[in-house]
Amino acid sequence: MVFRPVFALLMLATAGLAQAESVERAGPGDAKAGEAKSAVCAACHAADGNSAIAMYPKLAGQNEAYIARQLAQFKSGQRDNAIMAPFAATLSAQDMNDLGAFFASKLPTSDLADSASVERAQQLYRAGDAKLGVPACMACHGPDGRGMAGSAYPQLAGQWADYVQAKLTEWRGDVSWGDDEHAKIMPEIAKRLSDKDIADLASYAQGLHTADAAK
Repeated sequence: MVFRPVFALLMLATAGLAQAESVERAGPGDAKAGEAKSAVCAACHAADGNSAIAMYPKLAGQNEAYIARQLAQFKSGQRDNAIMAPFAATLSAQDMNDLGAFFASKLPTSDLADSASVERAQQLYRAGDAKLGVPACMACHGPDGRGMAGSAYPQLAGQWADYVQAKLTEWRGDVSWGDDEHAKIMPEIAKRLSDKDIADLASYAQGLHTADAAK
């Protein structure tokens, strides 16, 4: 009886490792297969990944590795999201890669940034703020905001300003996206940003024109 809790924890840990390994062993994503699997995603994220409602993030142009990683974390519970968990629960690792490949193949729409936000946001995005201990956003998200697929850092360009602002505010309030190495980065940075810094960066991200850059 004494050993049951320990055994249960070991089983959970083993299951988590097996899931991580299965994601790594899945084949490359197939965009055509992903399109067929994406119908259920369209209700919130739109058929082409350019969601019409700012509370739902745009997936169009997001890199395959990042989408697959987040879906795996929703499924495992490592990233807690009541809306996404039941959808992710039905997906295999190959499904996740296929969905990632499909949305990565779509061009994201973008909007204009608030002109009043550009100067400060551009400083933070391109150079950071040494006094605040804030690194340049482009170090991980790229100079054009398209992210770094090989390192699973997400695309920001064209993302809804309201969504980016909400996530930065949550991270500043210690809302966690799990305990892996990527999830630990943003809360520490967000804590050093003011409300205005967050609003300015969110607007700036929305105005980065990846659709034009991709042509």
